[in-house]
Amino acid sequence: MAETVCKTLRQYSSGAIPEADRKKLEEIAEDYCRVKNYVYQRYGGVGSLPILYPGYTVQNQMTGSGLREKMGLPSVYFYCAVFDALGDIRAWWSRVKTGIQEAAAKNPGFSAEDLHYLRFVLKVNNCFAAILNHTEPELPEGIGEKYRELAGSVDAVKLDGYIRRQARKRQKKLNTDRAEGFSMTERAYRYGDHGIYIATKEKRKRVFIPLTDGNSYKRQLYVRVPEPEGRVEILVPAQVRIKSHEDYRNETGLSMGMQVMLTTDGGRAYGERLGEVSFRNAEWIREQTKSYRKNRKDNPGRKKYREQKRRREERLHAYINEELNRFLREEKPERVYLPKLQGKGKAGKVKKYNYYASMWQKGYIRKRLEIKCREHSVELVEVFGKDISAECSRCGAIGKKEGGMFYCPACGREEEEKTNAAQNAKKRGRRGRHGEGGEPEESS
Repeated sequence: MAETVCKTLRQYSSGAIPEADRKKLEEIAEDYCRVKNYVYQRYGGVGSLPILYPGYTVQNQMTGSGLREKMGLPSVYFYCAVFDALGDIRAWWSRVKTGIQEAAAKNPGFSAEDLHYLRFVLKVNNCFAAILNHTEPELPEGIGEKYRELAGSVDAVKLDGYIRRQARKRQKKLNTDRAEGFSMTERAYRYGDHGIYIATKEKRKRVFIPLTDGNSYKRQLYVRVPEPEGRVEILVPAQVRIKSHEDYRNETGLSMGMQVMLTTDGGRAYGERLGEVSFRNAEWIREQTKSYRKNRKDNPGRKKYREQKRRREERLHAYINEELNRFLREEKPERVYLPKLQGKGKAGKVKKYNYYASMWQKGYIRKRLEIKCREHSVELVEVFGKDISAECSRCGAIGKKEGGMFYCPACGREEEEKTNAAQNAKKRGRRGRHGEGGEPEESS
């Protein structure tokens, strides 16, 4: 069976749908949002941890709550909202566990045995839930025996207290006021007549949305409800076969930037308009925020602002993906070397209102590059990133950067700053593959 990767496909309505139909979709989205908030409030606390997995207990309790009947929301939407909210709660608890583990690793007061115990109980959901709820964990015999062994080798009372304190520090109430769309199962829709029929809250009544393509799918879909003059967008998760290219045989070093998205070790640039597009978006956000603060007493709505911001972000993402596709087509890499993301120290924190930096979306670019490399059977290698732009790619000496250029005082090399960094990425990546005594690097 061919290996696949999951990606999101998009379908669009061929135009703005009638206002009456749009309101029916908005009503479903608003109820969907209310169901999610109900689940957040009822099951977001520590007391519900034991029933979050796999979630059938929550499903049964929600069925017995009578909420669906009270709202008149079809089950095809109601249970999607329930499990959507449960997924958010589980993801949040996963982040809490990761935060606790990272904090423990930085604590010099913990021994190796302490850290082993903490890793174990954070990994085993029943242990973690029992500790936060001050109860004894109910575990299968093999895991239970291991737990008792680890607990007996450390001060478990002290470490359990540490976990509770760290969890309280990270505690928050999940909530959403963005009724922007809803998920639906196959029973809620059918394709036909070059469009899609979507069930509404009225029995045997469907909204018809003509689509720009004739594709049809059988899986859970997400419908994004538009603004009055906008189009409906349908998100489709799909498994796509991984491609293999015989002519992809090159090794490419990369550096990332805010103005130019990617620069290769050969000096070629991809995403040269990234800075321009990001700056325009950042200026727009700054003006909108300024206007909102000025008129806050008049309580202006933010729904239109969020929709426009989403569209701008989607256009930016479309540009990023187009340039990544062009990079792969033109460079034909078998292997790509990319510096690792550096952690944020105190000096590296982005200011709260630095809109331009927030629009850079460095993490999104890396994530999309990882996905696209996997789709095309390209190996992505992360290399040590410290001083990668300050080091000379020819002799290794520390140089200086000025006006977008790199100057090496030791060997006299002059090179475009990002190209030099990309050459260092390739150099370090090859050393990592071949060892310190590996093949020599040619730099021109």
